[in-house]
Amino acid sequence: MDDLGELRLRDFVPRRAVRALRAELLPRPPVPIVDAHQHLGRWLTEGWSAPDVGRLLATMDEVGVAAVVNLDGLAGQLEANLDRYDRAHPGRFATFTQLDRSRIAEGDWAGLGADVADAAARGAKGLKVWKDLGLHLRDPQDRLVGPDDPRLDPVWDACAEAAIPVTIHTADPAAFFEPLDQHNERVEELLEHPDWWFGDRERFPVFERLLDELEALIARRSDVTIIGAHVLGCAEDLAWVGRILDTYPNANADVAARIAELGRVPRAARALLVRHAGRFVFGTDDVPVAAATYEIHRRFFETADECFDYAAEPVPPQGRWTIDGLDLPPDVLAALYGGNARRLIPGLAP
Repeated sequence: MDDLGELRLRDFVPRRAVRALRAELLPRPPVPIVDAHQHLGRWLTEGWSAPDVGRLLATMDEVGVAAVVNLDGLAGQLEANLDRYDRAHPGRFATFTQLDRSRIAEGDWAGLGADVADAAARGAKGLKVWKDLGLHLRDPQDRLVGPDDPRLDPVWDACAEAAIPVTIHTADPAAFFEPLDQHNERVEELLEHPDWWFGDRERFPVFERLLDELEALIARRSDVTIIGAHVLGCAEDLAWVGRILDTYPNANADVAARIAELGRVPRAARALLVRHAGRFVFGTDDVPVAAATYEIHRRFFETADECFDYAAEPVPPQGRWTIDGLDLPPDVLAALYGGNARRLIPGLAP
């Protein structure tokens, strides 16, 4: 370029000069993997996000993924997902149901609980609660409904009775709640997805309030197994995550879509996963399922490699940084990759 002083950030794609050592991954993971955070339905894509189930299974076999948890059993779509995945391929898939959002708008709290009980009876292996609980969902009086709203107790009662876990996505990355300016480290991502910004205080609660509501739910419903999606929604503050896991035996976490954060603090992340080896489940949340995604995740968890990309894109999507591997011990890897998910989620083959 004639004038590099005018170089736009979107055009800046540097070639990394550092020559970091790279370990050779084994052809297959040390134990079969359970991806406990995936979307295989018709919710986030126009059609099925895995249009060819045979090809999906071939990819899973290629990369050593024994089973996938499908979080897309929405109201009106659960049976189709169960037929396509769980019933057609027993042990390879576990589909979770979701809340019928229309019932919240109508204030039909008992109906919400009945829906979950019915879904579990029909074969749903858990409940997925999306981030719109606390951010978007409103009751008939137009008030935000948060994770610890006591009116949702019929839902948690149904989960406890059916002995199914709840994977709950609370809040979003902390930067999504901060001012959208030159200081926001996720500004490129937010400019690409403006609907992901929750910094408008007139419309959305602060990040910390959502975490407080999640903790209140975990504390109050000790009879429910809770898997906090995306490192309990707070991958930027592992001390907070550690306190939650130290305090509440029913709290667990998945690592889906957060190796970019964990890999910036590899020593703290490794210490946390080792100390709470029985509380973390593996997940990717990368749609569609791709072999490259699992290779990057395996490199992160299995090796001590330094300064590598957390995504396959030329410009990393969540921020312009690299990550370092955790080199987890074999017993911790075994628990993370599959042991914990099989213990927490019914219907996964041993």
